[in-house]
Amino acid sequence: MNSGLDYFGESHHILRQTVAKFVEREIKPHVDEWEEAGEFPRDLYRKAAEVGLLGVAYPEEWSGFPSDIFHEVVVNEELTRCGSGGLAAGLMSHAIALPPILAMGTQEQKERFIPPVLRGEKIAALGITEPGGGSDVGNVKTRAVRDGDHYVVSGSKTMITSGTRADLVTMAVRTGGKGHREISLLVVETDSPGFSVSKKLKKMGWWASDTAELALDEVRVPVANRLGEEGAGFYGIMHNFRKERLYLSLMANITAQMALEESVKYARVREAFGKPLTGFQVTRHKLVDMATLVEISREFTYRVAAKIGAGMNAVKEISMAKIFSAEVCDRVCHHAVQIHGGYGFMREYLVERLYRDSRILSIGGGTTEIMKEVISKIIL
Repeated sequence: MNSGLDYFGESHHILRQTVAKFVEREIKPHVDEWEEAGEFPRDLYRKAAEVGLLGVAYPEEWSGFPSDIFHEVVVNEELTRCGSGGLAAGLMSHAIALPPILAMGTQEQKERFIPPVLRGEKIAALGITEPGGGSDVGNVKTRAVRDGDHYVVSGSKTMITSGTRADLVTMAVRTGGKGHREISLLVVETDSPGFSVSKKLKKMGWWASDTAELALDEVRVPVANRLGEEGAGFYGIMHNFRKERLYLSLMANITAQMALEESVKYARVREAFGKPLTGFQVTRHKLVDMATLVEISREFTYRVAAKIGAGMNAVKEISMAKIFSAEVCDRVCHHAVQIHGGYGFMREYLVERLYRDSRILSIGGGTTEIMKEVISKIIL
């Protein structure tokens, strides 16, 4: 179910139908198998590219197509409806890896790196988080030392979505001394000598996304792969976070919406003490509370998306949306499992996966605690 009628026009509805059909045909029949396997076939990127999913928000000259922020909303929502947050995150990992290239890259860099990813030929990942670093982006330790026309890069990254299979990683590195002004962004090609995947990480949720710890041992990266000026990386990362936080907010809302829908369906057919669960006021009121929270969160997120699409400074608002949507998702998924009772604890029921997948949404892209710090600096 979608409201926000002022935000969506004919092109958005056509795209929504396209993505929904793709999900029904190419993902849902296999999603349980891919969840158990901990990854999905690489060929799915190519199939997604063929129907235009990967090209949303990118210029036609680089294999994209004209779109606005609500085309991005549509793709995010309908992919999340496959029931696997991990698959949606993995298939769209380029949505956080390519924007810095689009925003900061030269014409040559854009032509070299963007089209192969949007055609589904290569996989792009974002490499920011480090062991021991977490949300402290300004404390990046992976070091890049200039050596002629190359940087020699050494260090490690962790919790990198699509990290085990990525062909290129948009990576934050330290090119100078301490502080956020000494951080740069490099596009690291993973077939470079010295680059390796330390291990594939096992997670509580998002099972279908491959998540990796990466190691760089004196990897030589051409200076031509640096995005923008040396030391400009931190600002590129901060700008990128705005869209990432929007995507996570949208994912939270759809995850909660699916948990609500599953709960309504179950409550209608499940009987207790001779009547369906919907016959009990406590259940009806719980469902109403869930529906109210989802509605409010979705509408607020759409409003923030509109501000971002209009080029407005919405740092405060998107931080609020991420906090609220993640908390709503946590609460609604918790109630969904409770309504399902013991069955909610079983993998064959969708709410079990939604409950697990929801937990990362208040952590990824900046924790709730970091979001509150960002907001406090604006309002105080």
